[in-house]
Amino acid sequence: MKRLLIISIISFCLISCSKNPETFVEHLEGYWEIEEVILVDGSKKSYTFNDTVDYIEVSDSLAGFRIKLKPHFDGTFKTSKDSEQFTIKIENDSLNLYYKTPFDTWKETILLATEEQLKVINKNKAVFLYKKFTPINLD
Repeated sequence: MKRLLIISIISFCLISCSKNPETFVEHLEGYWEIEEVILVDGSKKSYTFNDTVDYIEVSDSLAGFRIKLKPHFDGTFKTSKDSEQFTIKIENDSLNLYYKTPFDTWKETILLATEEQLKVINKNKAVFLYKKFTPINLD
């Protein structure tokens, strides 16, 4: 009886604590600034200042785009006008973004997406950690 209770508690915890990749989709959209990159060899590169941010937009059809923006002090942005189109697929309990541009195609996997944090791994196994972009307020 004790064994069954322990197995039940562990199973419940694993199920309830596991991340459902479908819930990540609602948090993808918005302005993101890179905070850190962890390379495959374990080395880290921290970004204390970013002159560009990524804007991600997702449509109801599980497709979207990402574009680089340069924020200005007045709250406006300058755009690169080069957007990267993607489609979203849930595969093997992972949320994958499949990008396609005229020059290349690639896949990124979303490891975590919350209101404040985005964690992505690319094909080179580099992990990118983003935080929500907060505009500079000079008032």
